[in-house]
Amino acid sequence: MSDLSGLLKDDAVALDVSVRDWREAIRVAGGLLEDTGSITPAYTEAMVDSVDANGPYIVVAPGFAFAHARPSEAVKETALSWVRLKHPIHFGHAKNDPVTLVVALAAQNDSAHTTAMKDLAKLLGNRSKRERLDAVTSASELRQVLDGSPASAGKAASASTGPTPDQDGRGARDEETVPSKGKILTVCGNGLGTSLFLKNTLEDVLTQWGWAKYLTVEATDTISAKGRAKEADFLLTSGEIARTLGDVGVPIHVIDDFTDEIEIDRALRSLYAV
Repeated sequence: MSDLSGLLKDDAVALDVSVRDWREAIRVAGGLLEDTGSITPAYTEAMVDSVDANGPYIVVAPGFAFAHARPSEAVKETALSWVRLKHPIHFGHAKNDPVTLVVALAAQNDSAHTTAMKDLAKLLGNRSKRERLDAVTSASELRQVLDGSPASAGKAASASTGPTPDQDGRGARDEETVPSKGKILTVCGNGLGTSLFLKNTLEDVLTQWGWAKYLTVEATDTISAKGRAKEADFLLTSGEIARTLGDVGVPIHVIDDFTDEIEIDRALRSLYAV
């Protein structure tokens, strides 16, 4: 059983659910976690409030929303719920709407779920597996997909070969380029959900390039990112969080699909001028 599958109870899976809007979709996902004893209703409302406050930043890939809030006493155990919608719902995201799949995370701390998030990012970035997720008819079929090897989608062939790093961990640079600080920050509203998706995909690209040993990637929230931005070469985040951050003194690059290695590969090439 994968870490991802282990966090998802059968009773926390609902398929082909009809909802009126994104708030109801999140509340259905939260309600499943409430019913399994993983959270209290306060956490469900915190997930809704997070989108109200930050916009649809949780829509991290086409058709997929990752609902979550900060760890709190409302979380009784780290767990996931899985809701596939019968009819697509708009969250307000410019590129990734409409949403057909909502996964909710309840985390007791910022580390217990990291491996599961890595598996989920790879799973959603794999076209064939995503098609299977859209077709499963039961929790047991879903678990079979989740327990399968979350291999790379193969769509990021352009990310498989990166530029040769120089002594500062970056490719060829002109004389005016500032040397790398060796760190990249991925940012979301809470620092433990969507930013982890982006971190995992970014690290996969850096590994393919052979740059992973030169650069550290840290997932963080908006408050921490504002204070620590100048420690990093740049920040990667969603459009909604970028607007919240404003000018932090280093470049902020918006990523639309947090599971797309090609998009992140292109961002790195642009930001590092390679």
